Formats: sequence, C-alpha cells, structure tokens
Amino acid sequence: MRQWIALSLLCMSALLLPVSASAACESPIKFGALTWESGQFTSGVLKYIAEDGYGCTVEEVPGAGPALETALSQNDIQIIGEQWIGRSPIMEKAIEQNKVAVIGDTLKGGATQGWYVPRYVLEENPGLRSYQDLPKYAELFKDPEDPSKSRFMNCPSGWTCEIFNTRLLKNTGLDSIFNNAHPGTGAALDAEIASAFEQHKPLLFYYWQPTGLMAKYDFAALEFPNHKDACWQDLLLADGTSDCVSGFPVSPLGIAVSTPFIESNPELAEVFKKVQFTPDELNGAILEMSETKRSGDEQALAFLRDNPNVWKEWLSEEAATNLATKLGISLNGSVINADTAASRSDQLALSSSFPSWSLETPLNNALSSVVQNYGDVFRTISTVTLTYLLLPIERLLTVIPPWLIIAFVTVLAWLGVRKIWFALACGAGLFLIGAFGLWGALIDTLALLIVSVLVTVVIGIPIGIAMSGSKLLRKIVTPVLDVMQTMPSFVYLIPVLMLFGIGKVPALFATVIYALPPLIRLTTLGITQVNHEMVEAGRSFGSTHLQLLIWIKLPQALPSIMAGINQAVMMSLAMVVLASMIGAPGLGEDVLQSIQTLNIGQGLQAGTAIVIVAIIIDRITQAFGQGKRARQKTIKAGRRPIG
Repeated sequence: MRQWIALSLLCMSALLLPVSASAACESPIKFGALTWESGQFTSGVLKYIAEDGYGCTVEEVPGAGPALETALSQNDIQIIGEQWIGRSPIMEKAIEQNKVAVIGDTLKGGATQGWYVPRYVLEENPGLRSYQDLPKYAELFKDPEDPSKSRFMNCPSGWTCEIFNTRLLKNTGLDSIFNNAHPGTGAALDAEIASAFEQHKPLLFYYWQPTGLMAKYDFAALEFPNHKDACWQDLLLADGTSDCVSGFPVSPLGIAVSTPFIESNPELAEVFKKVQFTPDELNGAILEMSETKRSGDEQALAFLRDNPNVWKEWLSEEAATNLATKLGISLNGSVINADTAASRSDQLALSSSFPSWSLETPLNNALSSVVQNYGDVFRTISTVTLTYLLLPIERLLTVIPPWLIIAFVTVLAWLGVRKIWFALACGAGLFLIGAFGLWGALIDTLALLIVSVLVTVVIGIPIGIAMSGSKLLRKIVTPVLDVMQTMPSFVYLIPVLMLFGIGKVPALFATVIYALPPLIRLTTLGITQVNHEMVEAGRSFGSTHLQLLIWIKLPQALPSIMAGINQAVMMSLAMVVLASMIGAPGLGEDVLQSIQTLNIGQGLQAGTAIVIVAIIIDRITQAFGQGKRARQKTIKAGRRPIG
C-alpha cells in the first residue's frame, strides 16, 4: 500500500512541475573553467542559457588547457566555452576519433591578428599602409636602446607568434632595419601599447583579438599579402627554410563539446551553434571585465540583461522567456522585476559589511595622468640613462675578450678569498656559462647589475649617513624602507614600465628601488654602532663633523657598509632576473623563455649560470667586506707553508 501511495505522489509531483523544470538535460553539464577573459565570458553566457533558459544543472571544473581538453575527450567534462580551431593537437585527435566536436562560430569574422600601429600614426602619415612602406617610415619607430635602428614589438619569447613574427621580419628584409624587441610577458606588451597610446607616440607592434585593448584603443592593421597556408606552415617553424611572405590566418572560435553531450542534449547543442558575438561586443565585454574587475559570470549576466535582442534569437521562445524571467527583464530589455535582478547580482557578489575604500582606481588614474602629462620627461630620463650609463658599460664589456674577463674574475677571487681552488672554480664557472652559449646574456646581466649597484650605492650610502645623524629622519624614512622591503618585487615593475617604457631602463629603476633598503639600513646601523669613545677622542682633538665621518665613522662602519653592498648586489641580481618580465635582456630572459616553452634543458642551463654568478659575486664581496683584522686572518689562512 505504501508503495502505491509513494508512486502516486511521485506521478502527481511530476505532472505539477512546470515544463521548464523538466529540463532539457538528463544529467548535470560540466563546463571547463577557462582562465582567459573571453573564454570566461563566453562560458558564463552558455551557463546562464543552459541553467536559466533550459533548466539544466551546471558545474564548473578547473584545470589547465591540455587537462581540460583531455577530460572533454573522455566526457569527464562536456563543454569548453571557447576553442581556437586548429590550435590543439589533443583536440584535433579527439575530433578525428569522433569523441569531440567544435560547434558554432562564437566570434563573427573569427579571431584576427597582425602588425598594428595606432590609428593616429596612419592619419599623420598617409603613405604608410603596408608592411612594404615600413622602410620609408622607419624613423617613426626608433629603438631607444639602439637609435641606429627602429623597433618592432614582438610577442614574448616562447610564444608561437614570436616565431612567425621573427620569420616575417627576416623574410621581408625588415630585420636589417628593425630590432626584434620582446616584452617578456603579455602584460608587459599591453603596458607598452597603453603607454604609447596615452602619450600619442608611434609604435609598431603585433597584436590579436579578441582582447580588451582592441576596444579601448584604435588600432590600425598594416596590409599583408593574402594568407597562404603552405607558406604559413613554414613560418611557424623556427628553423624553416622558405623565404615566403604570407598574411595572417583568421582563427575561427567555437564551442568544444563532447559527442555524448550532443547525443543526449540535441536541443541545447543546436542553441550553442547559434551563439555568436561581434568583435565589438566581445572586445567590449573583455574591457569591461578588466576595468570593473568583474568575473566572467558577472560580465555575462550584465551582457544578457543589456542585450536581450541579441540572445533571444539563439533560444526557443519558451527558453528565452524563462531566461528573461530569471534575469528580471522582458524580452524587449525593460526591467520588470528589480528584486530578481538585484538578487542575481547579489548571488555573484561577495557579501561584505565593509565599505568600499579601494585605492585601485585613483592610483591607476594618477599613473595614467602622470604618463600623459609627464611622459616625455620620463622618456628623456630613460634616454639619458641609456646613453650615458647602460650602453657604455655594455659596450665596454662586449669589447673586452671573454678570456680577459674570466682571468680578471679569477684573480679577483684569489685576492679576496686567498684559496686557489675557489679562484679556479670561479674561472671554470664563467667558462661553463660561455660553453652553454650564454656569454652574451651574461654580459647583458652584468651590465645591468653593475649600473644598478652603482646607482644604489650613490643613493643609499648618503641616505644611510644622513639617517645615522638624525633621529627625526630615521622616524620618517624607516617606514618607507619597510614598505619598499616588504612590497612584492613584481609590484615595482608596473609603474616603471608605464613611465620609462619597456627594456633595460625600467629594469634598472625597479632594481634600484628593490635593492636600496638593506644598504641604507646597514649603513645607518654601522655608523650608529661606532665606539662612542673613539668619536669623543676625535672631537677632543678638534675634528669637524666631516673629518669625524671620513676618518673615524666610515672606516669603523666599513664592514657593515660592505655587508649592505653585498646584500644590495645579491638583491639586484635577483631583480635583474625578474626584470626579464618587462623586456630586460640577459640570463633572466632565457629562464622566462624556458618556462613559457616548457624547455627544461634551457631552464636548467640558464638557472645554473645565474647560480654561478650569484656565488662568485657573493663570496668575493663578502671577502672584501671583512674588517682589516679578519681580512689579515683570511690572507694568512690562505698561505701554505713550503716544505
């Protein structure tokens, strides 16, 4: 009897349920959680359509690209919201095996790419339209680090686009006119482009869409010949032999779905085939996500509310009505239930009782204003620093034969440590770096390191001396040093990149900021700890403040100051490597490239070179930083009795 009652209740509840709740989906749909903005936005739109329009249950599964593609082929997830067609061997194999299908065309016209200049450059130079016109207008794009040539801003090292852009530079003959500049990271490339637009400066660069910058700034593409697939396949190879020139392919964007999903959810699969955004819609959505700090789901919700005329054509009439009801709007876009709309926003937003006191927007606006109004001043400082500091030292180190540098370091190591095995090890270590093919990168790193340490010493020691004689100054400067020393080093890269442009100069200033605090602190500490009786004895003999400083305080504080210099050198070396993220050449660039290409051999070689340089510098500076008595003990310990 109980079984019949339960069965009757079940049948009645099924009949009473609304049609939409009977769901188009038999089981939960699992979406791959994508990490890039356009993918997050598109996935958000698809999830709302499935959940609110068709009554499906959706879940999101995190993972890296290859892992998600493998999971899709096994039907562990059912949907990847954005798939670049023809880019993934895993997907191509899964499609051949009929495990996966890429449906729809989510970006009207496909994802485009090319060589761009700001629109105002074309307006001011009507003759510049094609890549073939670049030699006549090369003066516009002068390379600040090498004024004898111009500069083309390529992709970061290790990206596929870096390979074919390098090949195109060579095949077009432009490599004899343009230096091939690498920004280090995609964010650094974006910052360099934004800085050029804010200052109304010319810039030649590679870029692609969908991206937020395409909506924020007016790019103009240079003309290339029509795309030729055979040529393009050769351009994708770093060791390709063809001298052909091809235009850029257009990459269709689709939705990757598992074959079982299509079979079990044919209605929803047909809907996904109709989902399409215009470039302006998708680029604008990405820009809004970036500027408002919205998640992909939040941006998707905003888009669906504001554009029912777009998405109602994709859905059945019933599903469109369901989705509009969930959004609290009518199908013509008017709000019919403000409470429903607000509740959906509250579900996405993190509830908090704290007021919104974020400094992010004011700081960003302030930096943008400084770049616009004083960009020329900072670029002048950059040019002077390059011309009179960095480039002369770099040229000097390049002119000196490698064997002479190795011999000099070997002798210096012996003079400092007085151990022949260590001196020979230093020479062997430098030789090993050269044998790895990293001597040029080592020279770039050393040049930047030398200038960084010189500037740090010139600024840091006087500040440390001044702080040692003034309690008020110590109270003011110490909190500033605390902030400088505890702030993540990556943060220093952002403002200097916008102010000084990409390359060696922003790396120099970021390194100086990072390395200053320990030198200032240890200089102050060393001078304040000088024996008070020695200072009083000097005063009793009539010494002035300057004489006390030069003849008593500084000599007594020398071990502490040298320890500060040692710390500044080591921190400078660490920052010089990190500065490869904003286009600074050297050993760090090889490490970054190895990470981006998963080249473990290249990474280990470059990492070993950095370790060798760090050990050599650390031991030598420590040895020369010892006090006089400790130094004599070191020298005596290094002597071997004969016989």
